[in-house]
Amino acid sequence: MTTDQAPTPSPGSPAPDGPLAGVLVADFSRVLAGPYATMLLADLGAEVVKVESPAGDDTRHWVPPRRGDTGTYYLAINRGKRSIVLDLKDDEDLEVAHELSRRADVFIHNFKPGGLDRFGLGYDDVAGRNPASVYCSISGFGSTGGAHLPGYDLLVQAMSGLMSLTGDPDGEPYRAGISVFDVMTGLHSVIGILAALRHRDATGAGQHVETNLLSTAMSTLVNQTSAYVAGDVVPSRMGNAHLSLFPYEPLATGDGDLVIAAGNDGQFRKLVQAMGVPDLADDERFRTVGLRNDHREELRPLLLERLATRSAQDWFTELSAAGVPCGPINDVRGGVELATSLGLEPVVEVGGVPTVRNPIRFSATPARYDLPPPALDSHGEEVRRWLGFGPHAHAEAAPTEPATPSA
Repeated sequence: MTTDQAPTPSPGSPAPDGPLAGVLVADFSRVLAGPYATMLLADLGAEVVKVESPAGDDTRHWVPPRRGDTGTYYLAINRGKRSIVLDLKDDEDLEVAHELSRRADVFIHNFKPGGLDRFGLGYDDVAGRNPASVYCSISGFGSTGGAHLPGYDLLVQAMSGLMSLTGDPDGEPYRAGISVFDVMTGLHSVIGILAALRHRDATGAGQHVETNLLSTAMSTLVNQTSAYVAGDVVPSRMGNAHLSLFPYEPLATGDGDLVIAAGNDGQFRKLVQAMGVPDLADDERFRTVGLRNDHREELRPLLLERLATRSAQDWFTELSAAGVPCGPINDVRGGVELATSLGLEPVVEVGGVPTVRNPIRFSATPARYDLPPPALDSHGEEVRRWLGFGPHAHAEAAPTEPATPSA
């Protein structure tokens, strides 16, 4: 921490612990990218104060589905935090916000670029109060030429090129089933924050960390953007097929599809041996990855003919035993049940609220799950007292400024 210690934990809760214990995060973000990032920081022991408008984080009201009166969307990304309502148009609340920014090690927001400047909460103002602060701002299209563009994940999926790659080759483009760039921007924000904290440890100086959904998309599209920038190839939709690998897609069996991912020559040889057609591995058309791609329309019917003789479950058992990467296409329940059956313990209950466990395992400093997703302003008085302010009543009001990343 840069100045004072973080708020005292609620009665009965354990003392702060974890690799980020003692780090105070002032979280002025909402919806997905920012809250996902700050939840991960909280899991690692940071003290996160979630600042909300009187109307609360939008995702509290994104229903269905719901648990009680709260959207499960909100519950997914807000554990481990304390909630305080601050109306930045109210002078006393703004003073509380300034004091919180003065004490925080990390200040994170996803207001539109420049949107916090008028409240004295832009980077220069926060750095003036606390030169050691790591200030992270998240936007949709950056703070230069794209600063005026609204940053919704769906827009970025469309404008980045992702939707041009998703869907049937002869059908319409599709969005991904989750807000993939919001999530990845949250992850990149955490990486940037941790690197900046490491720099601060070495130098004592904070800095401005900027992330945006479009830049994240350019990086997340990996081989597809590389195909264009390095190979002058504009990729297109291929359904479930892979541009550079075959077989690497769902293939029909006797009673349903099975995903088969033979990513190299050794795996392909194991596949055709387990399928009872070992000669295909030495066929001049199929000996290498490149040749199998060139002749995939000749190879596919040969594989489908064999796969049709048995069920997906039979082939899954047989091919897995042979060391061939493959698997069924589950629904979300099936995915959770699979992770549970493999001993990954994907669900952790926090204050009676089931949430999905942090995916990182530590041998010495495991993730913490001390606080459930907070009710609106449920820690307002506690945080105000710690900051040296008395209680303050709030009327319902609209958010003071729209955040950039959406869902």
